[in-house]
Amino acid sequence: MVKRGVWGAAAGAAGAVGVAAAGLVARRRHRIATERRELAAELSESVVEPGTQPPGETSSVTADDGVRLSCEEIEATGGPAALTVVLIHGMALDRRTWHFQRRTLAGLDGPRVRQVLYDLRSHGRSERASTESCTIEQLGRDLDAVIRALAPQGPLVLVAHSMGGMSVMALAENNPELFTERVAGVAFIATSAGEIGGQGLRATLLSRHNPLTRAVGLVARAQPALIEGARQATAGIIRSITGSVAYGDRNVAPWLVDLVDTMIRVNAVDALTDFVDTLGSHNRIAALPALATCEVLVLAGDADKVIPVSHSERIAAELPDAELVVLPGVGHLPMLEQPMATDEALVRLLRRSAFRTRQRGMRRRA
Repeated sequence: MVKRGVWGAAAGAAGAVGVAAAGLVARRRHRIATERRELAAELSESVVEPGTQPPGETSSVTADDGVRLSCEEIEATGGPAALTVVLIHGMALDRRTWHFQRRTLAGLDGPRVRQVLYDLRSHGRSERASTESCTIEQLGRDLDAVIRALAPQGPLVLVAHSMGGMSVMALAENNPELFTERVAGVAFIATSAGEIGGQGLRATLLSRHNPLTRAVGLVARAQPALIEGARQATAGIIRSITGSVAYGDRNVAPWLVDLVDTMIRVNAVDALTDFVDTLGSHNRIAALPALATCEVLVLAGDADKVIPVSHSERIAAELPDAELVVLPGVGHLPMLEQPMATDEALVRLLRRSAFRTRQRGMRRRA
């Protein structure tokens, strides 16, 4: 009788826990559904898709291995551009990452700038690439191809986020002369020069050391429909997790969470896991001295759960003349979470870069 009573109590407790857990899940799903309805109402009132204004001229550039990269150009208004700004997004995203910046830069006068944006290989509207070619070294060559095709002349400023910043370092590693001769400024936003396996990504699903990531990648390649079906079935919960990982301590507008969720969902799961190995082996601290002749901005949030702010501090330590901006309470997407602070820092960088360009020109004429 005692045993039966104990088991009965245990069963009752387990049942209570199950009911409570079910209630929490139900409330969470209800909240997510409410947020999505509110978001749908907001978007229905606007005919503008986030990350597309002002409109640019779309084109494509073929990488050295034949992969087509989807690109976009936004010309300066009111006069000739002093600089061409190339914006490079991070892993799992696309060029809509720069929703706020493309508007700010288009309206900038002093200096006027021309913008070049593109989607990384296997991301957004760019062509799917082979697993073997999904490396940071290849991303550096892709960036070089975009520059040669769409900005073959004149001074450059490279603005790069996360894995995009790593591709800039790969370009500097393989083509340091470009930074001496043409690149006047570089912005590293929430990125790393190496040692990713030591902290940050090691503990996340983006780590090559995570067996779940390996398993998902293998299944996604063998049974893509199965993985995509599971992804759709858990879309609401994934969206909630995306918001908590991408952003920092503050509450952000639901449409910003949905924008990131939309960018991620555009990409196939195995296309993303293809980049896991290259992230884990990335170590380009030795490439940073190539940027000594450039103006450099290093910007990050101190609540970044993907790449801790210590990685940005390390980059700034290697480039003592760089401007280091740390935004309190901000996560991995400062350009979306705190666009005004990000844009102010970028404008300062552009003005310094324009001044450096004029100095280079005077020295050459002399």
